[in-house]
Amino acid sequence: PVRSENVHKEKKLMQTGGQMVESMDPGQKWLISVPPIISVLESTCVVIPCMYDYPKRGHLWEKRPAYWRRGDEIVASNDPKFKVVQEYNGRSAITGTIERSICTWQLDDVRETDSGPFYFTIEIPKFTKFVFSKDTVALNVFLPEPPVMTIEVSNKVTATCTVTHVCPTSPPKFSWSHPGMTETSTKLGNGWLTTSTLTFTPEEADFNKPLNCKVNFNDKKTTEGSMLLVKKMEEFKHLRILFIVGVHLFPSLFTTLVR
Repeated sequence: PVRSENVHKEKKLMQTGGQMVESMDPGQKWLISVPPIISVLESTCVVIPCMYDYPKRGHLWEKRPAYWRRGDEIVASNDPKFKVVQEYNGRSAITGTIERSICTWQLDDVRETDSGPFYFTIEIPKFTKFVFSKDTVALNVFLPEPPVMTIEVSNKVTATCTVTHVCPTSPPKFSWSHPGMTETSTKLGNGWLTTSTLTFTPEEADFNKPLNCKVNFNDKKTTEGSMLLVKKMEEFKHLRILFIVGVHLFPSLFTTLVR
């Protein structure tokens, strides 16, 4: 079970951009898998995926003190003896099971100053301590951008509104300017891609008006997108067909009309 969970976690990490890199200790080989940089929206949370390995197996269930650092400051820890600095106290936590080689950590309410770089340190009882100081993670903190929107119009209107985020524990909230049936879906790619789909039967008064999608991140940041709802003019299609047929049947007539 331990091995299968690790494989599952590693696949997830690789999907988010992590790479297994190698840190060398004299006569020893240590491995850690972390993404070198993650883009994160200011004021939301970020999950930093991490897996590690070390040369000597054994003591799988023994408590392993571990922490993440920025320079000399401890920003997340699984042991009370490693004090987290005030700036990160209460908004960071190691969420991975260190004894299972999962060193993932989460940072909430991300600030512009949380750029890093951060690195992981592990202490294995009766063995050694290792600092992955060369394998750092940086955060690219940005403000929200407008969502990507699509719209299809037939007998019903189907509109989508999509944003990317890195905070699965606090997904974005969507609101539309028009009532209808809504469905939200999320898939994992370079971060989490969350899409809200709106479906409704349009009325004549709905056309040639903007359809707006508003996205709320962690109740602190918002962004909005808009698309014009345009009616498909089926009669224009029929006129186009009649025109093409007419050109072939009565070329002289249409030549005269053009002149």
